[in-house]
Amino acid sequence: MNYREEYKSWCTDAYFDEDTKAELKALEGNEAEIEDRFYKKLEFGTGGLRGVIGAGTNRMNIYTVRQATQGLANYILSQNGQEKGVAIAHDSRIMSPEFAREAALCLNANGIKTYLFESLRPTPELSFAVRELGCIAGIVITASHNPREYNGYKVYWEDGAQITPPHDKNILAEVAKVTEYSQVHTMEEDSARVAGLFQIIGTDFDAKYNEQLKKQSIHPEIIKEAAKDMKIVYTPLHGTGNIPVRTVLRELGFEQVYVVEEQKKPDGAFPTVAYPNPEDAKAWTLALELAKKVDADIVLATDPDADRLGVYVKDTKTGEYVSFTGNMSGMLITEYILRERTKNGTMPENPALVETIVTTDMAKAIAADYNTALIEVLTGFKYIGEQIKFFEQTGAHNYVFGLEESYGCLAGTYARDKDACVAVMMLCEVASYYKTQGKTLWDAMVDMYEKYGYYKEDLATVTLKGIDGAQQIQEMMTQFRENPPKELAGHQVLAVRDYKADTRKDMATGEVTKTGLPVSNVLYYELSENAWCCVRPSGTEPKIKFYFGVKGKSLEDATEKLKALEEAMTAGRA
Repeated sequence: MNYREEYKSWCTDAYFDEDTKAELKALEGNEAEIEDRFYKKLEFGTGGLRGVIGAGTNRMNIYTVRQATQGLANYILSQNGQEKGVAIAHDSRIMSPEFAREAALCLNANGIKTYLFESLRPTPELSFAVRELGCIAGIVITASHNPREYNGYKVYWEDGAQITPPHDKNILAEVAKVTEYSQVHTMEEDSARVAGLFQIIGTDFDAKYNEQLKKQSIHPEIIKEAAKDMKIVYTPLHGTGNIPVRTVLRELGFEQVYVVEEQKKPDGAFPTVAYPNPEDAKAWTLALELAKKVDADIVLATDPDADRLGVYVKDTKTGEYVSFTGNMSGMLITEYILRERTKNGTMPENPALVETIVTTDMAKAIAADYNTALIEVLTGFKYIGEQIKFFEQTGAHNYVFGLEESYGCLAGTYARDKDACVAVMMLCEVASYYKTQGKTLWDAMVDMYEKYGYYKEDLATVTLKGIDGAQQIQEMMTQFRENPPKELAGHQVLAVRDYKADTRKDMATGEVTKTGLPVSNVLYYELSENAWCCVRPSGTEPKIKFYFGVKGKSLEDATEKLKALEEAMTAGRA
């Protein structure tokens, strides 16, 4: 069927509800919009679905959610996992509760038990629930930090991490087999409840998750010492973080936690921000206004599903609030954990720090300083979660911390995905530690630069939407792959890693070795003077991403080097 035939089918077939038909019929005459909605099926990638909400095969709606869930159900049945069941959570986005319910009822119609959270919950709590309940899989309905028009569907496996090989490819193959809506099963909720297939997870489960968060605290006594004076401003950006973040901070003893009132209530329309992403400076307007009003020490924001944490910290010398990247906040927590666990004798044998290939190289310096193994994985926190599973299976290492540059980290192994709730807790403890020494987190960050080097990183993206966008992105990747640069902004290209071909080529000797990581459409350039850059297509948005890292002699030097490298890599492509 071509896109026009698909459109007509959705407008007339009795399978589709009247609201869907009305939405589509209103588009008659808007050929470009009709084509964009129906020229393809919304792609089920290695993590699940993500797309714009609306009617059509290339949109997030109850029909595309059911279709994907039927493929997942078929795979679960092939693994005899129906009795273990599937845990399901959702965030505050538009249609999230409806998509979660539809996924549950599709699974139920296939004889698979489901455990659905009664209301919105953070993504990391879903990761925790999968293992705590002994489920075969998990689903979370979220589009993370994407714009308000998006929603998504992420799949987890029984280890609590997002699906990795071989399950990702196998599930993708099963989803691809569901080509007709007649193959999709569903049932009424009342019937599913009577059959014991549809079960609700209530607030009693939240206490179990919260206890796991508090177990990660290393020095609760330091928190008590600083709690009365530590002023924290927090915003959940209309998402899921409000209750879990405030609960753990309160129970640890923090007394001065100020929540941005206008952004406290969950709301998928995100009325106070155009883009609910703590990486976006515009999302911080209200939080920084409140911070200045109450003279906060630290300002925190979590994204809608509370797996990413953004940070601003007061610089007492200037009185201004300084934005921290995910690398910066991650390094503060990293060093605190390694240093304090070494001091108090709680560091496990064979400790390991896990980071993605585009995360700061300062992690390597810190890990070496504390005699801790550093393991690099591909971009995506699922690969960090996978390492925890490997450590448990082999006994080779003990996980102590994992982080990625995109504002995500995890202390502890209770979950297998990044957790902004534990990140908030740990960073507030780190801030308390330094406050008792008369220092701010910015002071502590400067100390780390002086000790380990002035590492600085950045990210640039080029968005290419529409039918031609994906093709343009692939053409750009092909160009980089076939014509690698010899130098970038004065840095010699020492080696090129092509993770799609699983090769690392030494540019001086021509020697080619394997990368040792799974196949992925990623190119990484090792540069002279401890610099690097990386390019890859986004897995969730119509973007191509450029990552850069340098090591300077000062903050100013690092900033200049980073700017030059970014310009050299992205010139003519934005």
